[in-house]
Amino acid sequence: MGKRKEGLLAALGPGLLMAGAAVGVSHLVQSTRAGAEYGLALLGVVVIACLVKYPFLEFGPRYAAATGESLISGYRKLGDWALGLFTLVTLGTMFIIQASVTLVTAGLAGMVFGLDWTVTQLSFAVLVGCIVILTIGKYQGLDLIMKVIMAALAISTLAAVLFAFGGEPNWDVLHPAFGWDAVWTAAGFAFVLALLGWMPIPLDVAAWHSLWTLERAEQTGQRPSVEHAVIDFRIGYVGATVLAALFLLLGALVMYGSGNSLPESAVAFSAALVDLYAVSLGEWARPIIAIAALTTMFSTTLAVTDAYPRVIRALIEIAGVADEDDDAPNLHRGRYITGLLLVTIGALIIIHYFGQRFTVLIDFATTVSFLAAPLLAWLNIRVLTSEHMPAEHRPGPGLMMLAWTGFWFLVVFCLIWAGWRIF
Repeated sequence: MGKRKEGLLAALGPGLLMAGAAVGVSHLVQSTRAGAEYGLALLGVVVIACLVKYPFLEFGPRYAAATGESLISGYRKLGDWALGLFTLVTLGTMFIIQASVTLVTAGLAGMVFGLDWTVTQLSFAVLVGCIVILTIGKYQGLDLIMKVIMAALAISTLAAVLFAFGGEPNWDVLHPAFGWDAVWTAAGFAFVLALLGWMPIPLDVAAWHSLWTLERAEQTGQRPSVEHAVIDFRIGYVGATVLAALFLLLGALVMYGSGNSLPESAVAFSAALVDLYAVSLGEWARPIIAIAALTTMFSTTLAVTDAYPRVIRALIEIAGVADEDDDAPNLHRGRYITGLLLVTIGALIIIHYFGQRFTVLIDFATTVSFLAAPLLAWLNIRVLTSEHMPAEHRPGPGLMMLAWTGFWFLVVFCLIWAGWRIF
C-alpha cells in the first residue's frame, strides 16, 4: 500500500498542468460570457463538451505511461501523414492560441497593478515573466508554481460563487428553460460553436499532456503506471470541468440582465469583468475576483508557453530533422529555448496587430480548434488502438464507445457549422 501511494504521489502533476492550461480563456472568458448572455442555458453544453472530449484527452497520458513515448511519437508510427496532420493543426493554431491567452492575462495584469501600458507592452511583460520561470525553474518550477496557483484559483473561485449566492442574484436564471430564446439565434449558435471549441480545452492538449507525463517521470526517476497516470489526469480534468461550471454560474448570477456588454479590448474586458462582480457583490469582493481571474489566466499562459516549445522540439526530434551528437542534452534544451522565443515573437506580432479586437480573435481561435477536433480525435483513436499500444493498456469497451460517440458528435457539429456558414 505504501509503495502504491508513493507511486501515485510521484505521478501527480501533469494533470494539474493540463487543468492550468484548460482553466483559462474557455473558463474566464467563454464560460463567463455564456452565463452573462444566456443564463444557465448553456451549462449542459459545457458538461457535454467535457464529457465527449474526455477519452481523447485521457489517451495522451495513457499512451505515455503505457509506452514511455509521447503521443507525437504515436502519430509518427502511424505514418508521416499522421505526424504531418498534427503538425499542420499545431502550426495553424499555435500563435493565435498563445496570443489569445496572453492577451487576457495582460489585460488583467494591467488592471490589477494599475499599469497604463499598451496591450502589446503588457503582453510582452507577461511573456517575459513566463520565460524567466520556465528557463530558470524548468519543469520543477512549473510544476510547483502550478500547484500553488491551482489551489489559490479553486479557493478564490468557490468563495466568489458562495458570495454571489449570498448577495442579491437574479434567481430567474436558475430556471432550466431560462435563456434558450437567445441561444436559438445566429449569434447564439455561433457562440455555442466557439464554446465547444475550447471547452474545457482543445484536443491537441492530449499530446502536451503526454510530454508532461514523460517529463514528470524523468524528474522523479519513476515512470507512472497507466492507472496512476489516468488518476492524475482525472483529478485535473474533473477540477477543470467543475471550475467551468462555477464561472458560468458566476456570469449568470452576477451579470445576466445587467445591460452591460463586455468590451472588445483585453484591458477593458478585464476591467469590466471585475467591475461587474464588484458592483454586484460589493467592493470587498473585488480583490477576490481579481485574484481568481489573474491566477486563472496566468496559469493558462504559463502552461501554454511551456507546451508549444515542447511540441516544437518533439516534432523536430521525432521527425528526425536534426542529427544528434555527443552534446545531445544541450541541443535538447536549446531547441526548447528556440521554440520558446519563436512562439513568443509570433504571439506578440498577432497581439500588436489584432489585439484590440480581442473577443473576435478568441472566437476565431476557438472555432478553428473546434473544426480541428474531429481530426485529432480520430488520430488519437488510431494511435490507442494500434499495434504499438500494449493490448492490456488499450481503452476498454466503455471508453471506446464514449470515444466513438464523441467523435461522431464532433463530426456532426462540424458539418452543421459548415452548412450554417454556407447557407
